[in-house]
Amino acid sequence: MPELPIRLRGITWNHTRGFVPLVAAAQRFEELSQAAGIPVSIAWEKRSLQEFADQPLQPLAESFDLLVIDHPWAGFAARHGVLNPLERILPGDFLADQKANSVGVSHASYRFEGQQWALAIDAATPVASWRPDLMRQKDLAIPNTWEDVMALAKLGLVAMPGIPQDTLMNFYMLCCVPDSDLFVSEDCVVNDELGMQALEQLRELASYQSSEIFEWNPIQVYEAMSRRDDIAYCPFAYGYSNYSRRGYAPNLLYFGDVVSKDGYPLRTTLGGTGLAISSHCKHPEVAAQFAQMVAGRDYQQTQFAENGGQPGHRAAWEDEENNRRTKNYFANTLPCLDRAYLRPRYSGSLQFQDRDGGGAPIRDYMMHGGDPKQVMQTLNQMYRDSRKDGAE
Repeated sequence: MPELPIRLRGITWNHTRGFVPLVAAAQRFEELSQAAGIPVSIAWEKRSLQEFADQPLQPLAESFDLLVIDHPWAGFAARHGVLNPLERILPGDFLADQKANSVGVSHASYRFEGQQWALAIDAATPVASWRPDLMRQKDLAIPNTWEDVMALAKLGLVAMPGIPQDTLMNFYMLCCVPDSDLFVSEDCVVNDELGMQALEQLRELASYQSSEIFEWNPIQVYEAMSRRDDIAYCPFAYGYSNYSRRGYAPNLLYFGDVVSKDGYPLRTTLGGTGLAISSHCKHPEVAAQFAQMVAGRDYQQTQFAENGGQPGHRAAWEDEENNRRTKNYFANTLPCLDRAYLRPRYSGSLQFQDRDGGGAPIRDYMMHGGDPKQVMQTLNQMYRDSRKDGAE
């Protein structure tokens, strides 16, 4: 009798970029494993982008062999042992190639306490985007400075994501300036003066936009931009190369670097996703073979990108064909990725980041105003609570 297939389960997030390239990889891996005489079946499931941000890691690691995770989970993984340290199951030369070909600090973002907890299969940070047809139609120039963005916003042509998580990431961006004390202390997020200035800047920018944005994540911003004719420009939202690919949406979006402010280019907050292997996986060596395929240069540069993925391997971002397919998305946004800010990754950091975390009072201030000093006090208390033992 033929050997029964080895069955693995994976969990990723619900978007073309997050789901399709992994399903395609699983299919090809199954074909290759059958040819080798040891059939492997990998079934991928998906969760919403909100669940990706909020859902606890431990129960997922108990149910799935392969997990696509956000890098702030690295600290939790290091403390609780829910993931396999990849040095134990992947070749050293493979990990060295991943490090050498990282997009920004994507690879390092999954390294915590001296161990690698995931492979950066996807790279992203907030970047600028626009509808070139609308910009030409209205005879508008692509903004270069914060003042340019404000001028365009006053014309009613700007939108940005305004849900709590994205609001918090944009707050980090405005606080990530030269000589900033952002997260250098375990007692406060950032000094009050810089924090209150960032709050007011976000509130003012939002005041020129539709209230719809406070229910939008980046995907919803891009869907609106590509389908409607009242949004010409988004100053910063996590980039999705899909919307610059022919046939994906009714109107193509172009993507590029974010603007400068006070003489310095803004540093947006690193996102992307990593592929991890659960410590409960009964076939970690097989999962590791699949991870090598998905994160490896050859697949990342070709099939991963061609199936709607946004690779984590630098060779894919520098690839001529990938840029041709996406109106130079990768080449034009790579500088923004390379200087992106790495979020805190301590064990309770996701508590501060989730939908009821630090972004909520910032979003409320943007919507309704209030006392910015009180907002800072709230943020600092939430931050301190998230750092307490057991907070996660």
